[in-house]
Amino acid sequence: MLYHWFVELIGLKGIYVDDPDRMGSAWDEALNADSPVVYEAITDPEVPPLPPHITIEQAKALSSALLAGDPNAGRIIKQSFSQKVQEFLPGR
Repeated sequence: MLYHWFVELIGLKGIYVDDPDRMGSAWDEALNADSPVVYEAITDPEVPPLPPHITIEQAKALSSALLAGDPNAGRIIKQSFSQKVQEFLPGR
C-alpha cells in the first residue's frame, strides 16, 4: 500500500481493499472510474476475487477450469460461491 502515493502522483486511481464487505463496491468504483485504476485486493490466495456482475457462463468456465486439475478446486468453488451468496444477504 506504500506505493499508492506514486499511483496517484502519475494520475492513476488507486483502490485498496482488505474488507470482504467492500469488495463489490470497490469493483464498481474501479469499473466506473474516469482514469486507469490500480486495484489491489487482499484475498485468500486460493480464491479469485469475483467481479460483482459475473455471468453464469463465466462462473461455469471458472468451475470447469478448476475441476480440470486444481487439487483445491472444492474449497475454491465453495469459497467463491459463499462470496457471491453474501452479496444478496440483507445488510450487505
